[in-house]
This record gives sequence, structure tokens and C-alpha cells, in this order.
Amino acid sequence: MADHRATGTAPVRRMQVQVNGQPFRVIEQGRGPVVLFCHGFPDTAETWRSQMDAVAEAGYRAVALDMRGFGGSYAPADVNLYSALHTVGDMLGVLDALDIPSAVLVGHDWGADHAQRAMVLRPDRFRAIVSVSIPFTPRREMSAWDQIRKQGLGDRYYAFDMMKPGSEARFGPAERTIPSALYWLSASPPPGTGWDPTDPVRHMLRPAPVTVPDWADPDYVRHNIGAFAKTGFHGGLNYYRAAQATFDLMAAFKGMLIRQPSLYIWGAEDSLCQLFHPTTPSLEELRRNAPGLVDQVRLEGVGHWPQHEAADRVNAELVKFLGTMNAS
Repeated sequence: MADHRATGTAPVRRMQVQVNGQPFRVIEQGRGPVVLFCHGFPDTAETWRSQMDAVAEAGYRAVALDMRGFGGSYAPADVNLYSALHTVGDMLGVLDALDIPSAVLVGHDWGADHAQRAMVLRPDRFRAIVSVSIPFTPRREMSAWDQIRKQGLGDRYYAFDMMKPGSEARFGPAERTIPSALYWLSASPPPGTGWDPTDPVRHMLRPAPVTVPDWADPDYVRHNIGAFAKTGFHGGLNYYRAAQATFDLMAAFKGMLIRQPSLYIWGAEDSLCQLFHPTTPSLEELRRNAPGLVDQVRLEGVGHWPQHEAADRVNAELVKFLGTMNAS
């Protein structure tokens, strides 16, 4: 098995910080202009270890948090406390706790979606963004969920199942669920067998044929299994349940675009990206929503986990982007 462990020389600090009166687990590495990393579901801040190494070695200060509801961070039971306005407040709170005036954001999955809202809500604090696996869509007149229902996918789209009360029971135990999500959402499964967000048969919770995919760091997998064994999946599933609340709360920001510098990285075999854009979007198309877009990077043979499946390429593109936008 290939060794995917982080290999940077800059010291890594793991700590708890108080954010708006609540505890959040944070990882920090390096010195210089700040890059704040936001993970998705089902995941933790440890997903970014390779990217944090690369950023720190390139002269930046990498900071990653366990998002609200995950790992060692604040995890309220109330679904209403998981809107993007709450998580953007968490991002700002981490910056304030560490005395950081501004940062470049890097987000994956739900972390990308909520980081994109941060770009719209607080352009004074967030100067640029790298979105991994999720393209930016401004707040429209109709929510993404209603658009999916309009397409006739309401009974089949995976997220509606995630929103159901009691769906947590389907996600345990963690020692089965974490390897399954990593494997089935990646490009590793044989053609026609990987996760399909519109096909309930090809769901992400099927038992995986491997405990650790050959592109994943075993220590990372073990950490996430341990983290979710302690917390369960309630906090992560609340991001799906709070999506409509986020849509409603963002009404005042309808149509607002991301004008700061941005980069979009996605895997060509990611079935979620294929749903967002069945064909490769042009830069012109993407810039209608994000006029500051510098580039997009399509990764062949990569699924929903580019930061792991193609870590070296993602690291290189990230450092290149940080250099071109002259982070300071």
C-alpha cells in the first residue's frame, strides 16, 4: 500500500479554542498568510493534513477546524443551529480566537458550500477561495432542493433520505461507514458500481471491499472512525436538514456572486459533480457565478475525494493559486 501520511517538517499544533463561547477543535501549522480549511461530510479537519503540509512548506499558515457538529467541536442537537450563517460565524470565530484578520478559504463538500456563503457574507475577512468538488451557485429564486424535485428526482435523490428523522441509525457503526463512504464515493469502484446520488441502490453505505483505500492514509481513516464512533452522525446529517433554513436566511443575498479570486477543483469521476454539470463547464460559464475565478482543475480518474485521491496535484494547484493571487 502506498504511504499517504503527511510528511511536512513544520510543527503541527492541535488545540481547542473558544468560538462564541463554544469549544472547537483546530489544527494549525506553519507561519505566514492564513489559509482556513473547511471539511465536509462524513469527515473531520484531518482530511486536510497533506494540503496543510504543502501550504505550510510554501510559507503559509494553515488552519483547519472540525466543523460544527463534527469531531471535537461544538455539536448542538438543534437542527436549526446548522445553517451557513452559524458556520460562517464559526469560521470568523476561529479567526478571531487566533487573532487572524483575514484568510483564504479552502472547502470540500459541505465545507465548500458553507465557505462559499462566507465569501458572499464577509468579503472583508475572506479574500479568496478554493472550492473542492462543489461549484458555487448563487442564491436563486428557487432552492436547489425544489429544483431537484421539479426534475422528478425527489424520491431518489440521496440528500432527501439524509434529512429524514432517524437516518442516523443507517450510518453506524463508524468502522463500517467511514471506509464505505471513502471507497464508494471515490473513483476506486468498478465502472457502474460507485455511488450515484440519484440511485438508492448504489448508496454510499454498502460494505466496502477494502478497509482502507490504497490512496488513503490509514492514520486518517482510523482517526475518523474513532471520531464518529464517539459523536455519531447526527451533527453531519444536520447540514442536510438545515439546507432549507440556509436558503431562507440567504434571501437578502439573492443573486450575489463571488467576486474575490477563486479556484474550482473537481474529480471527473465524482458523480455529484456530474449532477451539477453533466459536461465539463467552461470558464465563461463558471465565471457567471464567480467573476473572480482564476481557473478550474478537472482531475481525471478521481472521484469525490480529490484531497486524498490526487493529493499531490491538489497541493500543487493550491500552492500555485495562493501564489498567483499574492496572498498577504
